[in-house]
Amino acid sequence: MEQVNVKIFAEPDTQISLEDAIPVFHRWIQKRDLPELLIDVTDYSHVIAGPGVLLIGHEANYSLDNGRNELGVLYNRKAKVEGDSLKQAYEAALNAAQRLEQEQEFQGKLKFRHDEVEVTLNDRMLHPNTEEGWAAVRGEIEAFLDGLFEAGRYSVQRPTDPRERLWVRARRTN
Repeated sequence: MEQVNVKIFAEPDTQISLEDAIPVFHRWIQKRDLPELLIDVTDYSHVIAGPGVLLIGHEANYSLDNGRNELGVLYNRKAKVEGDSLKQAYEAALNAAQRLEQEQEFQGKLKFRHDEVEVTLNDRMLHPNTEEGWAAVRGEIEAFLDGLFEAGRYSVQRPTDPRERLWVRARRTN
């Protein structure tokens, strides 16, 4: 699967300043300790329910995202990856979430949940948001979610509007 996005959500009612991610992401570029080549930081924190603050990379982008007014860390894999792209994207998002929680700007203020995840396929040509498009990727996505939450222990939400990208949101049920 190509062009995979994974979002891990922050605890509800988290109150932080998205702009605080700017110096954090600049440090991540300077330290070069993430596996991707990181290039720049872009601030969209002024956009309501928008992309927040992005860490732009060659192979992938990271962001402290506020899409749909739901704060989370979003990993956007742009380049093809060998192996399980869903697992790779989730692990990258989880690593970023854990790192953000430890950064001085967010310590004690930002905590990410482990009971919910959103997967977006970011190419409408390869993965249209139709019943046929969903059928083509459902097995792979459900196998990933089964490994993450255990089969039968999560619920899935998926939009049906073909104008939207194909995405699923899964939440552990017990």
